[in-house]
Amino acid sequence: MYKITKKERLNESVTLMDVYAPHVARKAEPGQFIILRVDEEGERIPLTVADYSREQGTVRIIFQVVGATTKQLDMLNEGDFIHDFVGPLGKPSELDGLKRVAVVSGGVGGAIAFPVAKKLHELGAVVHSIIGFRSKDLVILENEFREVSDKLIIMTDDGSYGEKGLVTDALRKLLETEKYDEVITIGPLIMMKFVCRLTKEFGIKTTVSMNPIMIDGTGMCGCCRVTVGGETKFACVDGPDFDGHLIDFDEAIARTSIYREEERKAYDDACNLFKKGAQNG
Repeated sequence: MYKITKKERLNESVTLMDVYAPHVARKAEPGQFIILRVDEEGERIPLTVADYSREQGTVRIIFQVVGATTKQLDMLNEGDFIHDFVGPLGKPSELDGLKRVAVVSGGVGGAIAFPVAKKLHELGAVVHSIIGFRSKDLVILENEFREVSDKLIIMTDDGSYGEKGLVTDALRKLLETEKYDEVITIGPLIMMKFVCRLTKEFGIKTTVSMNPIMIDGTGMCGCCRVTVGGETKFACVDGPDFDGHLIDFDEAIARTSIYREEERKAYDDACNLFKKGAQNG
């Protein structure tokens, strides 16, 4: 059993929890994830390690309340216990040797991008962060990103906070004047697809974090397969980080969206939004 030591509501649909899991905290690194079960009868869900404290033995998770299990998890409070908390799983992000990096995230993807930006900052790299949201009331982790970023740009679709536009709008401006060893982008598939299309235009290596549907986290179920450079990879054991220029995003998006019709509509809407932004750019 794993005790919840902190709970904080980041916005109306996103919750932060610190969980006492010293064995996981001891080895966790940016880019990795855990799989939890709320109770003995619960389903297994993967959540990215959003931060960790080796001293306190805690692991931070940030999740969007969208389904039955996340709703059940969100009902727990400080002092309550999670039944299973397994990890760290997946390969850590490869950050050593990077000197100048642009970290681009969208929505809850910021929870995955923050520990990456933090580790880069600790390694002495220059970090330029772009975080994007639909509107002001959905912004999360602004102060945390500001502490670890040499430059922070906040984008909102509706212009209610920061700059109006897409993360690709801000990234294009940076790429026209800045030089980076790498761009790291984490967020919705459609966002990462268009970020990678942009960075390919500038010839800059780009890493993405894939978060497909996942069950066992050991590569046996095959649910998290993605096509990378024409080869089948499993996000849980081969990733979740991959070369973004080799990802078959259309296949990944199609596989994800078949589970829910509203996700297909959201994809179509987002695709049109990014295409419009690319045409204007």
